[in-house]
Amino acid sequence: MQATARLRYVMMSPRKLRRVVSLIRGKSVDEALTILKYTQKAAAGPLAKTIQSATANALAIEGTSRLKAKDLSIAKICVDDGPRAKRVRFRAMGRVYRYKKPFAHVTVVVEGTPHEQAAPRKKAAAGEKPEKAEGAAGIVKKIVKRRGAKAAAGKTARAAKKKPAKKKPTGKKPAGKKAAGTRKAAAAKETKE
Repeated sequence: MQATARLRYVMMSPRKLRRVVSLIRGKSVDEALTILKYTQKAAAGPLAKTIQSATANALAIEGTSRLKAKDLSIAKICVDDGPRAKRVRFRAMGRVYRYKKPFAHVTVVVEGTPHEQAAPRKKAAAGEKPEKAEGAAGIVKKIVKRRGAKAAAGKTARAAKKKPAKKKPTGKKPAGKKAAGTRKAAAAKETKE
């Protein structure tokens, strides 16, 4: 399984990049990143990012359950020439010196062999007993088997004794009509008595 990452328009000459690429060609991804970490060249930073991107692409394609970053190696890494930007430098007596800034394109291909996934567990048929009881019901069944019915009844009784959660006040005042209605009803009761 292979995955690719490209870094385009690196503002660095291809020659400078190729000197660092020769250090990591054919190495494993972990080893290459370690080499780049301790290489004191400006090209090491962009190359490390490109290798990390290719590794992430491989893991996204294959999935992290089947493929690990330590299993990947650099299959192919190449540096191609990019366009050259034309610039000028002003010199003495009104002269202008022209020069070209080279750009480069980096392509990294990583490869690795994915592991086979473990076979999923088979579900029990309708007439068969499941091997393990799952969830809260399964835990209660285990408690009943181990300690007897009293232990399970004690657990449910403790849960029933818990106080219900209090409602939080909303902070709203009762509407004026309702409040007035309650006062009228209270006054009516007093007059009847």
